[in-house]
Amino acid sequence: MSAKVRKHLYISGKVQGVGFRWYTSEKAAYLGIKGWVKNLSDGRVEAIISGDKDKVKKMIDFISIGSPLAQVKKVEVIDEDYQGEFKKFKTKY
Repeated sequence: MSAKVRKHLYISGKVQGVGFRWYTSEKAAYLGIKGWVKNLSDGRVEAIISGDKDKVKKMIDFISIGSPLAQVKKVEVIDEDYQGEFKKFKTKY
């Protein structure tokens, strides 16, 4: 079993109105990632993802590509202390 990690992400590019949050939620459920994703008023998407280190890396790789209609330009990744507070992954509005 790999170590648990938590990452705070800010995703820039064409990432709103293209199914990005839905695809992110589906992939998180598949990988067993916990946390949330939401649109920001400045056009970016923000997410907190937590779980097994190797699965979180796979999630970041997926987010770096995005949904089929997305055009991800930048993913800012901030390491945070794992807290284990999330029970599932959800979309915030």
